Amino acid sequence: MQIQTLLPVVQTLAQQVADQEHLDLVSVQWLTHQSPPILRVEVRHPEDDTSLEDCERLSRALEVALDALPELEFAYVLEVSSPGLSDYLSSDRDFDAFRGFPVQVTTTAPHRGKTLWEGTLIRRDEVNVYLNQRGRSLAIPRSLIASVQLYTPSSEP
Repeated sequence: MQIQTLLPVVQTLAQQVADQEHLDLVSVQWLTHQSPPILRVEVRHPEDDTSLEDCERLSRALEVALDALPELEFAYVLEVSSPGLSDYLSSDRDFDAFRGFPVQVTTTAPHRGKTLWEGTLIRRDEVNVYLNQRGRSLAIPRSLIASVQLYTPSSEP
């Protein structure tokens, strides 16, 4: 059996264990260029910083669940970690933490004739993301937003 064919089974199992541990599963991947292969699982605490204890707790629970899978009869290394910081904002927590930071907003369709907006993040609510553009407030509908990314503005005017 190819190791990658086990990925859906392992992802489902990891999701179940993450739910039980009240963590958000971010990604699951096999790194097969290593010997033994590495099963890398990334989790995030939904309301707080992801701690070492969160990763350890998930690792122990997932290890027990994986040992019960008959398909995993080969040696592998289980790595559980947090994904770290990303430039892309997605959760309410991200938007709260980066208020006042410069962001680029990309929309899936033109909003006021543009699909790329830059400004300082003011806030996000249920309907819009609000940017400050040189002292003027701009509301971009969340339904149009493809991504919100932190960026460093150029120093040129």
